[in-house]
Amino acid sequence: MSSSASSSDLLDRFAAIVGEKHAVRDPAEIAPHLVENRGLYHGASPMLLKPGSVEEVSAILKLASETGAAIVPQTGNTGLVGGQTPREGGSDIILSLERMNRIRDIDPVGNTMIVDGGCILADVHKAAAKHGRMFPLSLGSEGSCRIAGNLSTNAGGTAVLAYGNMRQLCLGLEVVLPTGEIWNGLRRLKKDNTGYDLRDLFIGAEGTLGVITGAVLKLFPQPLGHQVAFAGLQSVDDALTLFKNASSLCGTALTGFELMPRIGVEFTTRHIPGVRDPLETVHPWYVLIDISTSDSVETAERMMTALLEQGYEAGLIQNATIASSETQQKAIWHMRESMSDAQKPEGGSIKHDVSVPVAQIPQFMAEAEKAVVAAMPGARVCAFGHMGDGNIHYNISQPVGADKAEFIGRWREINKIVHGLVLQHGGSISAEHGIGQLKRDELASIRSEIEIDLMRRIKTAFDPAGIMNPGKVLKV
Repeated sequence: MSSSASSSDLLDRFAAIVGEKHAVRDPAEIAPHLVENRGLYHGASPMLLKPGSVEEVSAILKLASETGAAIVPQTGNTGLVGGQTPREGGSDIILSLERMNRIRDIDPVGNTMIVDGGCILADVHKAAAKHGRMFPLSLGSEGSCRIAGNLSTNAGGTAVLAYGNMRQLCLGLEVVLPTGEIWNGLRRLKKDNTGYDLRDLFIGAEGTLGVITGAVLKLFPQPLGHQVAFAGLQSVDDALTLFKNASSLCGTALTGFELMPRIGVEFTTRHIPGVRDPLETVHPWYVLIDISTSDSVETAERMMTALLEQGYEAGLIQNATIASSETQQKAIWHMRESMSDAQKPEGGSIKHDVSVPVAQIPQFMAEAEKAVVAAMPGARVCAFGHMGDGNIHYNISQPVGADKAEFIGRWREINKIVHGLVLQHGGSISAEHGIGQLKRDELASIRSEIEIDLMRRIKTAFDPAGIMNPGKVLKV
């Protein structure tokens, strides 16, 4: 905090901007905002600010830059790398966008929607559907995560294969800079080559360069045909071959291709209420195949049937089922989306959000499991994810009967093993969750000196006072 004003006086100045009702000082009310989703990071904060307008956000950041007060932007608090968690020192002020949740405009002809940064993702889905459109970003946390957070982490989700991640789903931004200046870049244009693309600097910056208060999102026509299948396979190699076949046969209609191990299915059926194994037979690996077509239900049905028949004939598929209703489709997807949470009752879980080139997935999976089990006998690898875009959630549950604290204490050691193999295969240690606090130091060790230096220059140029989400992404 500023040396020119006492902490109490400065907090009063911040409160005056949003009104006392929206300047929370009650520790009990602030407490849920201090803990990261997995409990890896616990911070402290004297105040939670809930601005209701872009102008209030501007005034908050202007005052923060003038006084040196650190600001931590937070939306749904669903991040998994500690990027939204204040530091332990107790002086970081949390800025929540929960009150800024308007759908500002929908253009079904131009297929765009302008929203506040605090809009909940599920509400965006509903608003688009009312106009016969869809916003394709889909996440397990979509009932609570918010658009500014999705943009700040360049969220991916289950439909990246067909539609891309948030960077591809956003046309323009409105951002309040650390100085309090407001950049209105809410352009609906798909083609705009007028200088540097400032939008891309803020997407994926994890709140370190400014606060995203508005966005122009891309919409798409609602698909008329939709098919979901669940297939059992013998190996990851077979899954890769089936994916190649699906890509050739379905093209852009292939909207999802998810890879899951037997242990993941066992965890979800054991611990997630209502989840059932879609197949009566047991298999080492499974894939969830999602096909969406714009013309008709019949087209989607023909594609799925042809793909599965081809897979059976080639010996790739051992057993499969096609969801016969929307309820069954959602049930299969629910099983996949619950796989991470299903690990919690099994004890400690060391998680990795990595990506490798799609063709390298089988080799990476085999090498990683061998290395992890050699380092930690009895470790239970539950690796699953978006095979179509190479993003694998390489999670490891503790050995049965092991001490949870001791297991979690080896997090960095196991990270080093898995991430080392990821880099050998030309992959990334952060596919869709970001860097935050969890991977900040590792980022500095794997990127070139010039890359880190350029990132620091950008940070300094946008945030000369160093008040935006300090301690995240970069050591500055």
